[in-house]
Amino acid sequence: MSHTSRPARLADPAPGRARIGRIAQGLPWDNRPPLALSPFSVRAGGSPAPGTTPPAPATQREADAWNEVAVEWQRGRRDALWRAHSDAVYTALLDRWLPTTTLDVVLKTDLFDEAVSAGLYPPLTRRARTVIGIDLAHVTARQAVARYPSLGAIGADVRRLPFRDGTFDAIVSLSTLDHFRSAVDLDAGLGELRRVLRPGGTLILTLDNVANPLIRLRNLLPFAVVHGAGLVPYFVGESCSPRGAAARLRAHGFCVDEVTTVLHVPRVAAVPAAAAVHRWAGARGRERFLAGLRGWERLAHWPTRTLTGHYVAVRATRPA
Repeated sequence: MSHTSRPARLADPAPGRARIGRIAQGLPWDNRPPLALSPFSVRAGGSPAPGTTPPAPATQREADAWNEVAVEWQRGRRDALWRAHSDAVYTALLDRWLPTTTLDVVLKTDLFDEAVSAGLYPPLTRRARTVIGIDLAHVTARQAVARYPSLGAIGADVRRLPFRDGTFDAIVSLSTLDHFRSAVDLDAGLGELRRVLRPGGTLILTLDNVANPLIRLRNLLPFAVVHGAGLVPYFVGESCSPRGAAARLRAHGFCVDEVTTVLHVPRVAAVPAAAAVHRWAGARGRERFLAGLRGWERLAHWPTRTLTGHYVAVRATRPA
């Protein structure tokens, strides 16, 4: 794809934007159409940036599907209260698991949270000087940057990242790798995350928990059925149990520091309830509802946590 004039930026360049570009060895998100993926990882002139290779092209169908999800979610905002709960749970996880020292640069492996809710950019900026997020869908990236102009948003596929080896002090990958159709893709993503994480760096990873009977049942049903019933708004794919996730990370050379599960309230009931409360309740009712949802996270300390958590959460380290 060629461009005869300089493209318009999503937002005015914020302080540190030039540094973000240097770290990414590519171009921050602009108004290019989706799936001109190689220009996102090469210089404006079209030659590969030093020390990087262009990402393997993702399919047009993958990008289109995620763009459709972003547009629909932005239009409806029906799950705003549920997203607030999810953000709160993940913020608590980051507060526990990220290093207490100030990090130089952190990678977030998708921007969906920041596009449809407050997301995790604010807590990440309290821990890191620079936060870079990647996403395959240009609509999602545009929405995230519109909310947070100083966010470094890069168009990239997690299975082949346009970053140098050992770039990041920490990586936060929340339910990114569980949307691929094959274990090969999941493993490709894990390999890339290890490569771009510096020795001694921290990976925080979550995946759909297939040890949860509800998740296992959902995955056995055709996607058209669960999507049509409103149980999942987007495609869900290959994933792991807590034990399987830990084994997979060790196979990729990570040291596994801690494994748990998160988001314990049954989503099949909680998501529609949250939508109803958001629509009909006032501010006090919404806060009480959110407090009730947070109470379910106590199940993370129960012996049955493997069966109730929606996501496996793993904190791992790349050996120094």
